[in-house]
Amino acid sequence: MNRTLDHRNLAMLLLEARETLMGRFRPILKEFALTEQQWRIIRVLDGEPAHALEAGQIARRCCILSPSLTGVLERMERDGLITRTRAQEDQRRLLVSLTPQSRNLVTEIGPRIDEQYRQLEARFGADGLDDIYRALDRLIELGNAP
Repeated sequence: MNRTLDHRNLAMLLLEARETLMGRFRPILKEFALTEQQWRIIRVLDGEPAHALEAGQIARRCCILSPSLTGVLERMERDGLITRTRAQEDQRRLLVSLTPQSRNLVTEIGPRIDEQYRQLEARFGADGLDDIYRALDRLIELGNAP
């Protein structure tokens, strides 16, 4: 029984788009010996006012499964990229924070990452890139709705 599906494979298109996009960033990350997961964690923590989050929050925001995140955080701590400390107000909470070394990486890598985004914007136009952001935000919002 051969059935044709009515819709394009959106999940596959999103994966292909991700791979295409990451092709611009991987050489930069490789130059600094960072994995994609490590960079996502650094970027998320850098965007936090306190530069600290609990591991579960990091897992959700970085789309990294908790079992994988544990190993990534252990390696990052070993390499001096993060620290893990108990929250003073609740010793059960373990907070992951950036170190000065990882903040320096953001300062060094950030302009190169931004340049890649400027090149994308030059190709798509500012409005085109904003349309992509809005469509993806909407897809995520609708997908997470009850």
